[in-house]
Amino acid sequence: MTTVDATSEVFMTAFRALPKKVREAVVDKMLSDKEFREDLMDIAVIEQRRKEPSRPLEEYLSRRKKG
Repeated sequence: MTTVDATSEVFMTAFRALPKKVREAVVDKMLSDKEFREDLMDIAVIEQRRKEPSRPLEEYLSRRKKG
C-alpha cells in the first residue's frame, strides 16, 4: 500500500466514524470550495463515460470544425 493509499484509508475511516451531522458539515464545507466542486464534477463525468468508446483526436476535431 502506498503512502497516498494509506492516508486516504485513514481519512475515510475517521470520516466514517464521525456522527452523521458532522459528516454532512464536512461535505458541505468541501462542496463550498468552487475548485474542489468542479474537480469532483469532472471526476464524476469521467467515471460515467469511462466505458464509452474512444475516438481519435483528428476525428473529433474534424467533426467539431464541420458542426
